[in-house]
Amino acid sequence: MWKGLGICALLTAAGFLLVHLPGINNSGISPLVISLVLGLVAGNLSLPVPTHTVAPGLGFATRWLLRTGIVIFGLSVTLQQIFALGFQVVILDTLVISTVLLVGYQLGTRWLKLDPETALLTSAGSAICGAAAILATETTIRAKPAATAMAVATVVLFGSLAMILYPLLYPLLGWDPQLYGVFIGATVHEVAQVVAAGDAIGTAALTNAVIVKLVRVMLLIPFLLIAGQWWLKRHAVDEDDGAEPRRLTIPWFAFGFLGMVVFNSVFALPHTLHAAIVLCGQIALTMAMAALGYETRIEKLRPLRLKPLLLALILFVLLVIGGLGLTWLLIRI
Repeated sequence: MWKGLGICALLTAAGFLLVHLPGINNSGISPLVISLVLGLVAGNLSLPVPTHTVAPGLGFATRWLLRTGIVIFGLSVTLQQIFALGFQVVILDTLVISTVLLVGYQLGTRWLKLDPETALLTSAGSAICGAAAILATETTIRAKPAATAMAVATVVLFGSLAMILYPLLYPLLGWDPQLYGVFIGATVHEVAQVVAAGDAIGTAALTNAVIVKLVRVMLLIPFLLIAGQWWLKRHAVDEDDGAEPRRLTIPWFAFGFLGMVVFNSVFALPHTLHAAIVLCGQIALTMAMAALGYETRIEKLRPLRLKPLLLALILFVLLVIGGLGLTWLLIRI
């Protein structure tokens, strides 16, 4: 147990240190991503560490630390923030998420012939909240580490592209910064990437972008419940040959996340305590990402080739073009 957790802790510490280096500190790249990459590199090196000695700690990180981090992530959202922008924002985010999930899964499995896990994880990361959505979905459907790592990689790539493209696109549209902030929050992948893109426009855009993004994060809960039921039925059909049927994995951590949102909306913790708890949640998520990277083997990713990247590219274009149209039609500021 402790050897695996020790490796995760070292990779996490390295991620938090490297994120402060010049050139990285203003890029919007989070320690989660860096630790994932470091874990991927370390796991594929011929290190004198027997797999069976680190497996229990890695499993603990990808299961319990992951869920703990997602629950604590709820302290970043309040119900007041959501209600401030009106119900149109909920409709906008719901339409964006539903469209990207449906289009992504159908294109991924039918046209690109991806396995269902990779298609669903890539679509969830693009549609909802990047790596956090991928990790939560991975826990619900019990996906393979290789599929999770590939999905996270696509989110990082196109989310980073969004941080460059969105500020360049802003002056060409002539939109009000508040309206453009809604567009950013409804379509950019990661929370950190939303902050980077919104801040490049201005304070008004940044405020609305973060609020709209947090509404998308909130919609992770109904998605996990629906996805869990659908995944169970799908495998029940696949296992009609007499194999032991799967049980529904109820994402209890999602309710913990919601409880934290409600708590954060009702009670005001001291700033120092709040910041410390949020940091603990970030460390837990980063350790989970490091473990996922360490468990991923490059040879398992090779058969996928460029197909997941192509799916993520299509979803990125859909987010930009479709998001512009939906934001213009639904939101009036």
